Amino acid sequence: MGELQALLENHGLMLVFLNVLVEQAGLPVPAYPMLFVAGALGVQETGPSIGAVLAAVIVACLIADTGWYFAGRRLGQPMLRTICKVSISPDSCIRQTQSLYLRVGPRSLVVAKLLPGAGALSTAMAGMTGTPLPVFLFYDAIGALVWAGSGLLIGVVFSDFIDAILEGFSTYGHMALVAVVGAFLVFLAWRSWRRFRLLRITKRVPRMSVDELESRRLAGALPVVIDVRAHGDVPMERIPGSMVLDMQGALDSLDALGVAPAEADIVVYCACPNEMSAALLAERLRVAGYARTWALAGGFDEWKRRHGATVPPAAAHPGPGQATAR
Repeated sequence: MGELQALLENHGLMLVFLNVLVEQAGLPVPAYPMLFVAGALGVQETGPSIGAVLAAVIVACLIADTGWYFAGRRLGQPMLRTICKVSISPDSCIRQTQSLYLRVGPRSLVVAKLLPGAGALSTAMAGMTGTPLPVFLFYDAIGALVWAGSGLLIGVVFSDFIDAILEGFSTYGHMALVAVVGAFLVFLAWRSWRRFRLLRITKRVPRMSVDELESRRLAGALPVVIDVRAHGDVPMERIPGSMVLDMQGALDSLDALGVAPAEADIVVYCACPNEMSAALLAERLRVAGYARTWALAGGFDEWKRRHGATVPPAAAHPGPGQATAR
C-alpha cells in the first residue's frame, strides 16, 4: 500500500490524536474515517494497537471538551448563541441537544458524540448548568470510549474493505484525494444549503418587537405568549404570563385555553439566533389556522436585556402548556 500505509503505520497514533482533537475543538474535520482505518490496521497488527488508539482518543476528547466545558461555565448563554451561529447543523438539532441535556443531565454525554452536532454543545451545556468537573470528566470519558469504540469496531469488522480503499489511495494518489475532498465539500454544501433553506423559510414569519409586546401588556391586551425553549426538570426564568409549549407536541393546550384560531394573538419566543425555534412553531401555528402569530424579535435574551422582569425560577409554575413540554 506504499507511502500511505507507511505513514499510517509509523504515525497513525499521532494522526488519530490530532484528527480527534481538531474535530472535537469544533472544526468540520471528521475523525470517524480515521478511526475506521485505525481499527483495520490494529486488527491486522500493522498499525498502533487498538488500546493505544482508544487512550489517545479519550485524551484528545478530554482536552477539547474541557475547553468547551469552561467556555460554557464562563460565557453561558452567549456561548450557546455562538455555537448556533457557526454550526451548520439545523437549529432544531441544537435545541434537541439542549433539551436532552436538561432532561438527562451529564449522562447524556455518554451518547452525545454519536449525535450530529451535539458534542460541543453538550459539553458547553455541562459547564453552563454547573455540572461538577469530576462528574463531567467521568461521563465525557465514557462517551469518548463509546464513540471511539464504535468507530474502531467498524474498522475491525470491515478491515478487508478498508484495506481495498487504502490500496486505491496508494494506486491513484492525488485523484483519490481530490475525490475525497470533493465529496467532503459537497457534504458541507448540502448541510449549508439545508440551513440556508430553513432560515429563508422562517424569515417569512412576522416578528413582534419586545417594545410592542410590552405596550400590549401595559394596555391590558397581552397576547398569548408561548415559551418554546428547551426545558428540563429545573425551573427556568420566563417572561411574565408566558406558557411553556413543546414545539413538537400537540396544540391541545391552546384549545384548553379557549383560544380560537380566528381571534388569537400569539407571540412565541425562544433563546436562539434568528428566533429559529420560535419561528418554526409560529409557522406551524399559522398553518393550523392561527394567522395572527408572531415570533418575538430577539427572543428571551432581548426581553431580559430590555426589561429584566421575568418569572423567577423559584416562583415559576407550570403554564397551561407545561404538560406537553415534559
